[in-house]
Amino acid sequence: MLAPWENTLRINAAKQILSDLVDSLKVNNKVELALRAYGHQSPAKEQNCKDTRLEIGFSKGNHDAIINRLKYIYPKGNTPISYSLSQSANDFPKDDSYRNIIIIITDGIESCDGDPCAVSLELQKKDIFLKPFIIGLGMEEQFAKEFDCMGRYFNAKNINAFRTVLNGILAQSLNKTTASVELLDQNGQPKETNVNVSFINDFTGSSEFDFIHYRDKNGQPDTVEVDPVLTYNILVNTIPPVVKNNVFLRGGTHNVIKIKSPQGVLKISQANSFEYTKAVTALVRVAGKNEIIHTQDVQSSESYLIGTYNLEVLTLPRTYINNVTVNQGKTNEISIPAPGRLNLIFSSKGIGSLYVIEDDGRQKWIKNIDSSGGQASFGIQPGNYKYVFRSDKALGSKYTQIKEFTVKSGTTANIRIY
Repeated sequence: MLAPWENTLRINAAKQILSDLVDSLKVNNKVELALRAYGHQSPAKEQNCKDTRLEIGFSKGNHDAIINRLKYIYPKGNTPISYSLSQSANDFPKDDSYRNIIIIITDGIESCDGDPCAVSLELQKKDIFLKPFIIGLGMEEQFAKEFDCMGRYFNAKNINAFRTVLNGILAQSLNKTTASVELLDQNGQPKETNVNVSFINDFTGSSEFDFIHYRDKNGQPDTVEVDPVLTYNILVNTIPPVVKNNVFLRGGTHNVIKIKSPQGVLKISQANSFEYTKAVTALVRVAGKNEIIHTQDVQSSESYLIGTYNLEVLTLPRTYINNVTVNQGKTNEISIPAPGRLNLIFSSKGIGSLYVIEDDGRQKWIKNIDSSGGQASFGIQPGNYKYVFRSDKALGSKYTQIKEFTVKSGTTANIRIY
């Protein structure tokens, strides 16, 4: 901070501009200030990595005290940003109604062994303060990556840029900021709505606020008040979800955020689904992908992003329907064949398995049958089947019984096993 900067030293320019800013805030009775300095007590040769002190604590009307104290602060030693940041957690009032904001001004990177990025993340997750602002004074561009992980970094290349950045941070922090989210259909028109929207803190990953999207009778979306200090990943909770990352909001104005999220409706129906003891569900995947994005009950409708999906319906046996299209503003109804019912009646206990005979003649195991109760009854999809059974009284594999039969929708197949 003792390096020349235009016609003065960096420390002198920083103190003057800070003093002007503090003086300008005297008229704002909703803002309280504090001053913490570091690297100003011990000479560099001592390598004091705990050289930081809260010079002026938060209180109302302390502007002159801060301005006066700035006159006597001069850089001497290290740059313990990490330790200073951790100590600042104790500076703020214990009051959840405050918005705690930190502005770090430096002309160097961390000179001790601390990790300011990890400290910043931890304290933000604990809601100690919002995303910090970091102002680098005349620093090289390559140092930006050292601070981007801490918060929002600005490089002030000259005195005028420093004043502009500082005033911009003040406006960003204090002025009322609003936003509206326009959910665009396939044609780029803001006609989608009734979806949960989440503003996710892009630094901590936590949700700052959620709302159910609404459009009034004129088609206009709601306006919400937001905190512009943070940068957001905006999550539109469609199926599958849509995310717009790194949304920076301009403070003191209204921001319109446009996100393309065109939807259609998928309806899955099945007559006589009551034949199954449990509700039948369908596992929904995006075509070509393995991840299950949703589980939808049969006899229900659900909105999806337009696209192509594969369905795995948990009937017996499972029903697979691939390349189901969902189109903008339309409903695609998928009708699954109605099940029949299979009654298996046993004269003795034993071991049995049920197979489905597919159209190409191949068989596929679908279920083992417990014969201890003397009878098994359950819903099953129409098709051709084989039941393989050996009584526990039979003395050899050659006594295995094989029954082939057909099940039709809405009918009952009675199979007796002796």
